[in-house]
Amino acid sequence: QVQLLESGGGLVQAGGSLRLSCAASGRTFSSYAMGWFRQAPGKERDFVATIKWSAGDTYYADSVKGRFTISRDNAKKTVYLQMNSLKPEDTAVYYCAVRVNPISYYATIGAQYDYWGQGTQVTVSS
Repeated sequence: QVQLLESGGGLVQAGGSLRLSCAASGRTFSSYAMGWFRQAPGKERDFVATIKWSAGDTYYADSVKGRFTISRDNAKKTVYLQMNSLKPEDTAVYYCAVRVNPISYYATIGAQYDYWGQGTQVTVSS
């Protein structure tokens, strides 16, 4: 079993920055990829970014490309999401997720992940 704990959310003005963290723990941690998703009120959960744990390859949703950066610290079993130039439409609950098994492409769908965190609220004011 893998547990994920997100942190770093909060209230920020448009144009500001936040960095989210997601720390993984459990008796055995094995990850092929980790991802960030977000869900705004009344909307479906959307893919934000993913990183392949070993190689560090990354992939982003078009809506955040150039503004957000996903990274990981293998030793700390932590993945980060640096969010710059935030917009009010970035307001959502942000979730991190882990995919255990390899796939031949980037995992951008929630069903492709095995474990999820509880989420952290990000609110961007205009």
